[in-house]
Amino acid sequence: MNLTYNEAYQKLSKLVDQIEDDKIQLDTLADKVKQAKELIDYCETKLRFIDNDVTAALSEKKPKKKIK
Repeated sequence: MNLTYNEAYQKLSKLVDQIEDDKIQLDTLADKVKQAKELIDYCETKLRFIDNDVTAALSEKKPKKKIK
């Protein structure tokens, strides 16, 4: 999957709406649930990487500025 987090989240939101719709055809329900699970896993992975990157960026030592 090669999506941004926002793209994956939007697709997931649409799938959830479809799954929660009372008019969903049972023949497509399992496929939509599988797609939703894949998108959830993808979003969780992206969030972990983003969290790691932010944590690493914040923990980097910055050079001290000289005060005159």
